[in-house]
Amino acid sequence: MRKQKQINRRTFLGKCMAAGSAAIMTLPKNQVFPSQKKQAPRDLPHRNVLLLISDDHGIDQLGCYGNPKIKTSNLDQMASQGVRFTNAFSVAASCSASRGSILTGLYTHQNGQFGHQHNWHHFSFHAWVQSLPALLKRNGYQTGVIGKLHVAPKEQLPFDFVVPGRDIMGNRDVKTMTDKAGGFFNQDKSNPFFLLIGYSDPHRSAQGMSRMRGVEDFSGFGNDRDYPGIQPTKYDPQDVIVPDFLPDIPEVREELADQYQAIGRLDTGIGMVIENLRQSGRYENTLIIYISDNGIPFPGAKTTIYESGVHLPMIICSPEIEKGGSVTHAMVSFVDLVPSILEWTGTQGPDYELPGKSFLSAFNQQDPSGWDEVYHSHTFHEITMYYPMRAVRTRRYKYILNLFPELEYPFATDLFICKTWQGILKRKSKMMGKRNVHDFLQRPAEELYDLEKDPHEVKNFAGDPNYSTVLDELRTKLKTMREQTNDPWLILENYRANRTLYQGSEK
Repeated sequence: MRKQKQINRRTFLGKCMAAGSAAIMTLPKNQVFPSQKKQAPRDLPHRNVLLLISDDHGIDQLGCYGNPKIKTSNLDQMASQGVRFTNAFSVAASCSASRGSILTGLYTHQNGQFGHQHNWHHFSFHAWVQSLPALLKRNGYQTGVIGKLHVAPKEQLPFDFVVPGRDIMGNRDVKTMTDKAGGFFNQDKSNPFFLLIGYSDPHRSAQGMSRMRGVEDFSGFGNDRDYPGIQPTKYDPQDVIVPDFLPDIPEVREELADQYQAIGRLDTGIGMVIENLRQSGRYENTLIIYISDNGIPFPGAKTTIYESGVHLPMIICSPEIEKGGSVTHAMVSFVDLVPSILEWTGTQGPDYELPGKSFLSAFNQQDPSGWDEVYHSHTFHEITMYYPMRAVRTRRYKYILNLFPELEYPFATDLFICKTWQGILKRKSKMMGKRNVHDFLQRPAEELYDLEKDPHEVKNFAGDPNYSTVLDELRTKLKTMREQTNDPWLILENYRANRTLYQGSEK
């Protein structure tokens, strides 16, 4: 990032306290990230947006991303008609936290959606946050959500049309979801629309209670029932591709085969809804975005900010794509989605700066300049899973700052109870794929990976003097991002610096 002159910033705590008495709070002027320009309406009369979000779908689990074993014909077809992003990244590797960034264009430490929204976790947006549906609604858009939303509060997410997950078999009944979408597409064509469809596939599915007291059994993937309009595609465990961060044991292969089947159901649903959009006559004016919220629901991926947790598929169809089947290697973050949608729709952004920028210009460029780094911010998954991490990822390197390395890395309930992790424990394995189990659970304060030499992220170069210059550069980049986005966890550095001074004075 370019060096900018220092600016005065209000404290994060001050803004949060004042939010209770002010209808809308503004963030301080941002001197590092690009400002959001007011956009003029574009040439098409109705510029619609269809945002399709799957749950826990990895980048290596699509045919168009190089997996020859899995059948994803509809997503592959979408890629052949649009543009496929090879370097798209979520902000966090947890569904609520990731979706919060997708719908606000803010990092998790900015918007308040630090972790899960539901049940006792109860995280939600700060009062001053202006969500994407709120901004689009102000611009005359009809807004809708079908299925999984997983962010809060609903008052800041003013959808006109809502179909909750309980009405569609836990967001896995893709035929009914498509029918509901068809009703939305056709109910009023006098205004443009924004529709979010949140699928639960291929997330794990609870199968009742496990032998462990008070813990649900997450060994299934929703394949234990019939769904209307779906002919399931089943896989032989011997045919799946075991990723490098997992051990090649029967439990892993069995669960991957089940997950592949759930991906097939998802893929069928994607094909159904795009065909329904075509039949409504609104396809040609619609920006269609397919993404996953985080990596696959296996240890070593979901909840981590290693590549397996945050490097995700993103496929986009748009009238502005010059050639179908295009590929772009631009490094984009999901905080860039809001600025891109605002530009596409000609919608004015919020009255505070956003950290991302529109990637519409990258549609027709394979290697556009200025798209060479992304940032990650993860703090919680479940309320019991406190492990704050911040990271910067460039073309070659990734630097991870673990704010509480003294803690053992916590497990999501579904990952701990799954057959995969229990299989690792049963065998008393020292390795999970290429990574040492101990190193996975006990992490240092700093991790530095040379992704060119070590794409599996198992060799930590943070203590290597040959990488000291790289380490210093990435430390500076990350600290600058955190300062400019008012990361509340920066106060830890002040605490620790003062504690060090105090301890030094006692000697």
